[in-house]
Amino acid sequence: MSPLIGLHTVLGLLVAWVFKLNKFVSIVGIYVTNPWTIVPIYSFGIWIGAKLLAIDDIIPDIDWAHLSMQELLHTMGPLLKPFFLGTTVLGTVSALLSYFIIYRTLKKNRV
Repeated sequence: MSPLIGLHTVLGLLVAWVFKLNKFVSIVGIYVTNPWTIVPIYSFGIWIGAKLLAIDDIIPDIDWAHLSMQELLHTMGPLLKPFFLGTTVLGTVSALLSYFIIYRTLKKNRV
């Protein structure tokens, strides 16, 4: 999962091309994050980042009556560090676990 939401496909294909990886498998991995899963995955990533950074109160107070882009960026700014750290850790752990599970499964079922 990349925090660069709009560039998932381009970055994934670029990385697959550079490292000579399977492009189809890369696309499948890229699209695990879809509109139905993005909120729980990113929320969990922010929670992990907040725990690792020892931040207790992560839920921002949003003044919906006077919401502007500047106010939104100011309110959501403290979530950036936990977001980047948490999603990076979550993605790395998921990738490592997936690699070993798939590797072991393929090795076991190889004819």
